Amino acid sequence: MKPESLVGVTRLEDQGLKHLKAALFNLPPAALVEQSIERSEAILSNSGAVIVNTGQFTGRSPNDKFVIQHNTAQDDEIWWGKVNVPMPEEAFDRLHQKMLAYLQGRTVYVKDMMVGAHPDYKLPIRVITEKAWQALFSHDLFIRPTAEEQAKHTPEYTILVCPDFQADPKVDGTRSSTFILVNFQKKLVLIGGTHYAGEIKKSVFTVMNYEMPRQGVLSMHCSANVGVKGDVALFFGLSGTGKTTLSSSPDRQLIGDDEHGWSDTSIFNFEGGCYAKAIRLKPELEPLIWDACQRFGSVLENVDYDADSRKIDFDSERFTENTRGAYPLDYVTNHVESGYAGHPENIFFLSADAFGVLPPISRLTPDQAMYYFLSGYTSKLAGTEKDLGSEPQATFSTCFGAPFLPLHPGRYADLLGEKIQKHQVRVWLINTGWSGGAYGTGSRIKLPYTRAMIRAALNGDLDNVAMQKDPYFGLSVPVSCPDVPDEMLLPHMLWKDTAAYEKQARGLISRFEDNFKQFAQQVPVEVVKAGPHNP
Repeated sequence: MKPESLVGVTRLEDQGLKHLKAALFNLPPAALVEQSIERSEAILSNSGAVIVNTGQFTGRSPNDKFVIQHNTAQDDEIWWGKVNVPMPEEAFDRLHQKMLAYLQGRTVYVKDMMVGAHPDYKLPIRVITEKAWQALFSHDLFIRPTAEEQAKHTPEYTILVCPDFQADPKVDGTRSSTFILVNFQKKLVLIGGTHYAGEIKKSVFTVMNYEMPRQGVLSMHCSANVGVKGDVALFFGLSGTGKTTLSSSPDRQLIGDDEHGWSDTSIFNFEGGCYAKAIRLKPELEPLIWDACQRFGSVLENVDYDADSRKIDFDSERFTENTRGAYPLDYVTNHVESGYAGHPENIFFLSADAFGVLPPISRLTPDQAMYYFLSGYTSKLAGTEKDLGSEPQATFSTCFGAPFLPLHPGRYADLLGEKIQKHQVRVWLINTGWSGGAYGTGSRIKLPYTRAMIRAALNGDLDNVAMQKDPYFGLSVPVSCPDVPDEMLLPHMLWKDTAAYEKQARGLISRFEDNFKQFAQQVPVEVVKAGPHNP
C-alpha cells in the first residue's frame, strides 16, 4: 500500500479527521517496519528488531495527565486529586480541535485492536498516530483481532497520538507542552508532546481500570502465569520491581506480563504483548525476554547499539535506565494462547525496598494483604518517570498502580479482598530490592534467590516450614527456603551496623504509618493494626 493511499479515510471522518494526506489502516508489521525506516523514525537492528529513540521523554509524564470533568453524576465515581487532575470539558474540546487541524495534510497510521483476552470482556479500541513505529508498538502490545472481528470493528475508545504536536500551557490549560487527556464520557484519549509509547499503553490501562470494576471485574497491575497443574500465580508491582522477569519462567506458561482482570470465572490478560525493561538484559537470567527482544517486529525503545554492526547493547544506559522492549505475546514460546486461565492460588506483592529492611519473602494474613495492597510500597527506579534521578525513590502507590486508577482505591481493594477470601489465595510479600544495607551500601537481592523463593512458594515447599516473626514489621518469614541461605531471610542479620538497621527500619515504618492515615477511617481496624507500627 502506498503512503499516499486514502483507503479508509472516510471511516475517520466521524472522528473529525479530514483532509489527511493518507490514512493507513492496519498495516502488517513488515509494512510498519518499512515505513518506520523510510521515514527515519527508526533503525533496524542486526536481529530484526526496530530501535527507536524517544528523545526528551524516556518515561511517563504523570504530572501532565488530566481527566476530563463533565459536572455530571459520572464525575462522582472519579478519585479526584493528585492522580486524577480535573480538566474542564471545554479545554479538552479546544485542544482536540487543534490536534485535528494539525493532522490535516499529514499521514496517520490506524490500528484497530482489542483489549481484554476473555471473550466476555473484550473492548475494541482504535489507536491513531502520526508515527509508523507507534502503530507497530500498538500492534505488538494490544490484542490483534481476528479477520472476522476486524471486519466489523467499531472502536469503543480511540487514542489519538500526536508526538510532535505541543500544547500551549497558557492557552490550553495544560501544565506543559506535553499532555495526556482521558475523557471517559467521549471515550477518547489525547496524547501529545511526548514520543514515549508507554503513555499509549498506560492510557488504555487507565480505561480498563475504569470500565472493568463497573462490570464486577477486578482490574490489576500485575503479571500472571500458570503451572503445569493449572495453578495460577499473580505478581503485583510497579515498573522495575520484577513483574515481567519473575512471571517469564521457562517452567510455567505466561498469561501476561503487566495488566489483568479477575472475573467471577477467570484471570485474563488485558494485552496481547509485553513491555519489558531491557536494561542489562542477559540471556542466562531472562532467556524468554532476551529471545523475544531479538525478533523481527519487536520495538526497542532507547536501547543503545553499535552503529556499524547494528548489534544491540543492552548494558548501555546512554539514553536512560528505562530501556524497553515491546513484543507480541506469541514471541514468548510458552505463553497461554487464549490469554486467560483459572483463579490464582498464590499472589505475590513485589516491592523493591531501597532501604534494605523488608524481608525478601514473607507470608501475609488476609488483613496484612489488604494493608500492603492499599499501601503499595516500592521504590520508583531510575528513568521510569520524567524527573526521576539516578537513585531509587521510596514511594507508596496505592494498589501497586495508583497512577492508573481513575476510581477510588477502595473499589479495587474491596474486590481483591472478596476474591482472596472466596478462593482462599495465599499472599506473599517479596522484596526484590536491597539487602545488607540501603541503596548505595547494600546490594540488590540476587535474581536467582528471588526465583528460588517464588518457586518454593509455588511448589508448596514453604507450607510446612516454621515461620519466624520479623522483629520490626511483624511479618511471618520462613526460617529456611530451598536454595536460599538462611541468613538472607531476616534482613537485620545481614546488616553490619545494627543501630543503622534499626534507624532505617523505624524510618520506613513511620512512612507506612503516615501514608496509611488516608485509609484508616475507611477500612476495618484489623487492617490498620496489621501494618507495621513504631512503639
